[in-house]
Amino acid sequence: MGIDPSVAFSAPAAPVTERSGLEPVLGGALRQEAVWVDEAVCIGCRYCAHVAGNTFVVEADWGRSRAIRQDGDSTETIQEAIDTCPVDCIHWVSYEELPELQEQTRHQELQPLGLPTPVRSRRTFPRREPH
Repeated sequence: MGIDPSVAFSAPAAPVTERSGLEPVLGGALRQEAVWVDEAVCIGCRYCAHVAGNTFVVEADWGRSRAIRQDGDSTETIQEAIDTCPVDCIHWVSYEELPELQEQTRHQELQPLGLPTPVRSRRTFPRREPH
């Protein structure tokens, strides 16, 4: 009998800790960076999702990778996923840059990958925000 894969979605990725005030979004001294995928450059190769599956997923409508959890995998695993990217579309950015980058992505013209003719010539619906 194998391990039930649904356990990965119910188990916490990191232990819950009390806020210290040093978190990056609170302006603390321990400034960390977030991982960001430039979906306009992504070719949908899925390497990052294979290496760091708790952090990256290939978005179903557009066929491009997206970072869905900042704490899904270790920094070393995320860096390995970045290093496997053949088009260098995954970047470390400051947490403060994320809202602006997400807004820019909403207005990018994208065509779904892997289809012989484009179904949509432009993103016509709001992106689903990560929870």
